[in-house]
Amino acid sequence: MAVYIIGDIQGCYKKLKKLLKLIKFSADRDILWFVGDLVNRGPDSLKTLRFVQSLGDNALTVLGNHDLHLLAVYHLGIKQRNSDTLNDILKADDCAQLMEWLRHRPLMHVDPDVNFAMVHAGIYPGWTLSQARTYAAEVEQTLQGVGMSGYLRNMYGDQPTRWSENLEGMDRLRFITNVFTRMRYLTPELDLDLISKGAPGKYYSAPINPWFEFSQAAIKHNRIAFGHWSTLPPGRYGNCFALDSGCLWGGELTALQIDKKIPRRFIISCEKSTKKEHKSVLA
Repeated sequence: MAVYIIGDIQGCYKKLKKLLKLIKFSADRDILWFVGDLVNRGPDSLKTLRFVQSLGDNALTVLGNHDLHLLAVYHLGIKQRNSDTLNDILKADDCAQLMEWLRHRPLMHVDPDVNFAMVHAGIYPGWTLSQARTYAAEVEQTLQGVGMSGYLRNMYGDQPTRWSENLEGMDRLRFITNVFTRMRYLTPELDLDLISKGAPGKYYSAPINPWFEFSQAAIKHNRIAFGHWSTLPPGRYGNCFALDSGCLWGGELTALQIDKKIPRRFIISCEKSTKKEHKSVLA
């Protein structure tokens, strides 16, 4: 049995199938983890969602910001953005079934057997792995319970920017959601910067750093896989593994095999004019 973590797909179903062919994935033997953002902006969100759901226990996915947006559009009729490509899902006969499955996905997955945790965007500095899992569960229980509509209606927004255990209600749930599904940079005071999206090294008016550069207990002894950041060069950053290699934008789609002592990265190009594919070892 092999275990692979797949980067952001965002409806690029044909590229996903090509990647699975490269790694010789067997649905009755291997396990796939998905870092979230299964849907939106790509051409085949419905096929992607159906495929991942059809894998049953052989697939594990955490929720990304685009997945949560889909749930809000479906349940509340939130207006779609000009760049959204969700209509094929919303018009599908099995849409209700797919949405029920999607809202029961977690924000975080931890597997001590392979010493890997998976989130869509990141883990807030100062949180231990156990605390992060507890906070993720607060959102998951709300999304899966009677408070779902209120949560989806109020999850959008950038405030508050700094964590406090004293946060309550939607301020608390929104902050937790933003950490797990939107975070890239923080200020030295540990305020979330949810505006900046470029690669590290790009000039910004305020001093900010990637979340994984801050000292934190969660990543000191644990390996973390994340996606969400297509402008960040994919690869290993300490104990953190960046897997969004920008397939939607003509970049690459990445699979990271994690059942080996040294994780192995498999890549296929998402450019229309090339058939390049290769694999490389991550130290």
